[in-house]
Amino acid sequence: MEVAKDVVAHGKVVIGQCLDWFHAATFPVQVAVGTAGFLAASYGLYCVWFYGGTRRVKSRVSLKGKTVIITGANAGIGRETAVDLASRGARVIMGCRNAIKAQAALAEVRKRSNNNDVIFKQVDVSDLKSVRNFAEEILREEERLDILINNAGIGGTKYSKTPEGFDMVMGTNHVGHFVLTMTLIDLIKKSAPSRIINVSSLAHRFAEKVDYANKSGKGIKGFEFYSRSKLANVHFAKELACRLEGTGVTAYSLHPGSIYSSIWGSSLESSGRKFLYYLFLPIFMFFFLGEKDGAQTTIYCAVDESITHLSGGYFANCSLAKESKLAKDEQMAKQLWDVSCEATGINPNVLTV
Repeated sequence: MEVAKDVVAHGKVVIGQCLDWFHAATFPVQVAVGTAGFLAASYGLYCVWFYGGTRRVKSRVSLKGKTVIITGANAGIGRETAVDLASRGARVIMGCRNAIKAQAALAEVRKRSNNNDVIFKQVDVSDLKSVRNFAEEILREEERLDILINNAGIGGTKYSKTPEGFDMVMGTNHVGHFVLTMTLIDLIKKSAPSRIINVSSLAHRFAEKVDYANKSGKGIKGFEFYSRSKLANVHFAKELACRLEGTGVTAYSLHPGSIYSSIWGSSLESSGRKFLYYLFLPIFMFFFLGEKDGAQTTIYCAVDESITHLSGGYFANCSLAKESKLAKDEQMAKQLWDVSCEATGINPNVLTV
């Protein structure tokens, strides 16, 4: 008790000395210190609100005997998702483009999860030949696929087109995962109850007047490429949910949150605007979620047993969220399906409504 009183008394002395110094300081110094104090207090309150409101997965469900594929698992929320699901006993297949980075991530995931049944297979989701080779290897070697997480993606790049005629952002964020999912669909159905998860983004809300028949993105500029690809992730999950009803396979899309991860640097660098990354770095570091928190909604959609009746749902912060009006348009989802099938050679009737 005496120690506590001494601490309080000492604190009062220190505060008093600080106030005396502040009052004696020049006006410019008072303004600078006051501003710094205000910003620090504001940031403290922001952290209490932002991080205190971030939900985390509570389910302790085991995934022993289950097989999971995660694309883009060598970094960011993909890697954190791999750690969590491997920690639950799952066999995790990390689908990654960069073999060197993937090997380093593989060692980390195995160590952190204490699970050696984690492997790496190379796949570039922007290249359909690579996607098909990856999927065919999975079909040859794996007996089941319980959870497919379509996580890989790019935020932006210099404009280019895929061989199928899609702009590169749509080709990477949607088309590659469409072909991967449809090539593996029979294995996924055989493994039911199973799940397909598309990592989308709140950015889908910024998409307006989208015509999926405009594969090349003619007339589209800047951020619109990304937002319409994220809308496609939501539409694809909804169309899958409709076509897979009654099979035991459920599909979900999600917004992981605003995350400080490597995607910002790589995307801005590939689009020739790396300077913007350094310009906004303080905002990324202090105001965005870390990768572990950013992976929570993906993990939630993969393991939570209470959402099986919500197939086709869009999730954020580990709960069902409200998607944009455009995302609810069933005709647009059907158009995306038809365009994707026609461009990639997938039989549109492989899953019938």
